[in-house]
Amino acid sequence: MTEVSFYEQAEIDDSLLAFAVIIARSEGKWVFCRHRERDTWEVPGGHREPGETILETARRELQEETGAIDFHMEPVCVYSVKGKTAVNKKDTDESFGMLFVANIHSFENELHSEIKELLLTDRLADNWTYPAIQPKLLDEAVRRGCLH
Repeated sequence: MTEVSFYEQAEIDDSLLAFAVIIARSEGKWVFCRHRERDTWEVPGGHREPGETILETARRELQEETGAIDFHMEPVCVYSVKGKTAVNKKDTDESFGMLFVANIHSFENELHSEIKELLLTDRLADNWTYPAIQPKLLDEAVRRGCLH
């Protein structure tokens, strides 16, 4: 079973933050991505690369996966995922990331990444890539008053 927990940034050492996930909106609509190899929807995000701050990771992933060129981004909190996943090999493994929210003002005309399609919608996606994780991240951002 996958367990998602939330922390304040100061509670978790920055070196443990391996991922950035960004809940994005544009003109009042949710922004979801569909990877070329999947039929499901996800919020932008990805792995931290060597030498990047977690904010740099979030900015890079948002730009790569949505084509965002003008946006405002804020951190929400640290999250962890415990249990066997594509990243965690054992049920006892725990990985950490930083959750962000972003308001995208403008996009490039085309995508230049592994993302095949963007969805801007009034409704939340029904078919999540990570259904045990992503809806919980969204709920936490709402609970903390970070989505306007």
